[in-house]
Amino acid sequence: MARVKGAMMTRKRRNKMLKLAKGYWGAKSKHFKMAKQAVMKSGNYAYVGRKQKKRDFRALWITRISAQAKVNGINYSQLMHGLKLAGINLNRKMLSEIAVSDKEAFAAIVAKAKEALK
Repeated sequence: MARVKGAMMTRKRRNKMLKLAKGYWGAKSKHFKMAKQAVMKSGNYAYVGRKQKKRDFRALWITRISAQAKVNGINYSQLMHGLKLAGINLNRKMLSEIAVSDKEAFAAIVAKAKEALK
């Protein structure tokens, strides 16, 4: 049986890792061992970042809704409670878009929420 040498796959694996590390500073983009460590670390950061992105956007939406709600004379928690009682099922993303782009429509939504609270 012929002897199998691993040079081709080893080179392929190394080149793949170096390609992923392209643009990194200094030896992290040139030396395999350092590139491997940097790519693994950046993968961890990317994984965590995908989770944080969801939190960050939710916080942004809540801030936008809260700011516009205060302009209309109600606080955020009362607004959300009023919307629930009124049976208005709008998610925070859509509410924030309405608050930013169409202030009159948001004022109408707030009025409905205020009515439901009484």
